[in-house]
Amino acid sequence: MLCVLRRATSHSRSILPTIYSLVSTSSGRKMSTQISFSPDFLFRQFFDRESCTYTYLLADVNSKEAVLIDPVFELAERDFQILKELDLKLKYAMNTHVHADHVTGTGVLKGMIPECRSVIAKSSGARADILVEPGSSVVFGRHSLEVRPTPGHTNGCVTYVSHEQGIAFTGDTLLIRGCGRTDFQEGCPKMLYNSVHSQIFTLPDNFKLYPAHDYKGLTVTTVGEEKLYNARLTKTMDEFVQIMENLNLAYPKKIGEIFPWDKFHETSRGDKALQRSKLQRQHNQSFYRKDEVSHVPFMQQY
Repeated sequence: MLCVLRRATSHSRSILPTIYSLVSTSSGRKMSTQISFSPDFLFRQFFDRESCTYTYLLADVNSKEAVLIDPVFELAERDFQILKELDLKLKYAMNTHVHADHVTGTGVLKGMIPECRSVIAKSSGARADILVEPGSSVVFGRHSLEVRPTPGHTNGCVTYVSHEQGIAFTGDTLLIRGCGRTDFQEGCPKMLYNSVHSQIFTLPDNFKLYPAHDYKGLTVTTVGEEKLYNARLTKTMDEFVQIMENLNLAYPKKIGEIFPWDKFHETSRGDKALQRSKLQRQHNQSFYRKDEVSHVPFMQQY
C-alpha cells in the first residue's frame, strides 16, 4: 500500500522564510511581511452562499495532485468542474470536522472521482478512508499539510497547516474576529480556548488563517491580527467561557438534514444535551457505502 501520510518533523517546519521585516503603521502597530506562495503552489477559495462555508482547493502545479478542504454537498459539481478545467487530480477530499450546518460533499466527489480518498480526524469518530492524528501530514505532490488538534467546537476539530506557504485552515475553531460555537455537538469553551492559544496563536504572526465560515464578507486574517483584535479570544479564559455560555444562538438551518432533529423536540430541556450528544455520535459513525453517491439524510461520507 502506498504511504500517503507522514509525521511532521522539525525539518518540515524549518523551511518557512526567516525574513520578517517590520513596518510601522499609522496606529503604531507593527506588521510582519507576508509570506508569498511558492510558484508551484495553487490556491483557490470557494464560497457557499447558503451556509457561508468556504471550500479550499490546494494543488501542486507540477504533479497536478490536489486536495479539497471542507467541500459542500450542493456544490460538488462546481468543485468537480474546476478540477477538470485545471486538469487536476483530486487526491484527498478533507474535512476539518464533522459539520452541523451543511452536508459534506466528500461522498459525491468520491463517486465522481473514484481514486479520491476521504480524510478526517480520528478523534471525530467519523468513518473515512484516512483518519489523521495530531502530527500527521497530508501530502500532495511536494506539498504537505500538518494536522494540528484544535478541539472545542467539536471533539474532532483539526487545523491544517502549510508551514512553507505560511497558511492554516482553522475550520470552525477560529473564525475571523470570532470562533465557532461551543453549545452543542460536543462543544467545550475551555477546550476551544486552549486549542486556539496553544495550536494556532503559537504560529508566526504573519501566517494567514483561512476559516470554514464567514458571515461578514471577510476572506482571510492573520495570527497577529487575531491575537490583537479577536473580541472573544483576547479575553481571559474565564471571560471567554462566560461569553460562550451566554450566546443563546439558534441552531443551524440545515440541522434537520444532518441530525434526526425531530426525535428530541419533545424531550425536556435537561435531556436535550444528552440526546444531542447521542445523535452526534450516531451521525459521526454513519457514512455512505463506497458505491453510493446520492444524498441520504443523516448518512455522510467523510
